[in-house]
Amino acid sequence: MSSSWYSLIMLLNFTKMHGLGNDFIVFEASDANLPSTEQLQRLADRRTGIGFDQALVIQPPRRENTDVFYRNFNADGSEVEQCGNGARCIASLVAQQKGQKSLRMDCLSGLINAQLHDDGQVSLDMGIPNFDPPSLPFIADKASDSYSIDVSGQQINIGVVSMGNPHAVLMVDDIVTAPVDSLGTLIEKHLRFPKRVNVGFMQIISPQQINLRVFERGVGETQACGTGACAAVAIGRKRGVLTDQVKVNLPGGQIDIHWAGVGHSLWMTGPVARVFTGTVEI
Repeated sequence: MSSSWYSLIMLLNFTKMHGLGNDFIVFEASDANLPSTEQLQRLADRRTGIGFDQALVIQPPRRENTDVFYRNFNADGSEVEQCGNGARCIASLVAQQKGQKSLRMDCLSGLINAQLHDDGQVSLDMGIPNFDPPSLPFIADKASDSYSIDVSGQQINIGVVSMGNPHAVLMVDDIVTAPVDSLGTLIEKHLRFPKRVNVGFMQIISPQQINLRVFERGVGETQACGTGACAAVAIGRKRGVLTDQVKVNLPGGQIDIHWAGVGHSLWMTGPVARVFTGTVEI
């Protein structure tokens, strides 16, 4: 075969990881060498590619006193500001490489402090939840704890919050029967969310425990969503129905959220897992 044929092949070294089943490929790449949208879509395919919810790109620090900068891309190739389960995976991988227990990480949504525990759990300071509609963005006349939106002629009540990325949360009686796929698809692309939105379906078990399913923008329903867990607790706590320490049960497992309340940072703690490393042609 000709040398020109070989020059068209790009090899990508990656690590497959997941946080409670929310799965990723993690790799290093400069902005100039990022896979294209089409390449990411092919890699995300679970039958003909590797399969993942998000691709996480590790890059050198862009600010002083930080350990890493990372970028987040959905399975459809779109770039997003933040991914909570992905951030825990990045923290675990980079901390092991550096031999550290704590990190200061940077991404499009801003700075995040990470703390690694001896049992393999990772805690992240996710910052202060932002309920201001323009922060998502969400089109509304004024900030409120609850909004009514028209979804195919049906009025749906939601709470909205930015955890570095946009979230809408619905209260449901039972997440097993909640119309996650059908309603999630419609709300994700609702005109009042100009940049689309992640949609959480929350069932309150007690003031200290909730069940949650999340329809992620650009992905669909995932086994777990870290920022979705943060958003659900933030909205429930602001409404006065949850305490400052909440266990969030997701299809893939449990995340612990601690939020002292308005004006304070929200902390998320959960596990990570490294599945395998590999090399793929793109």
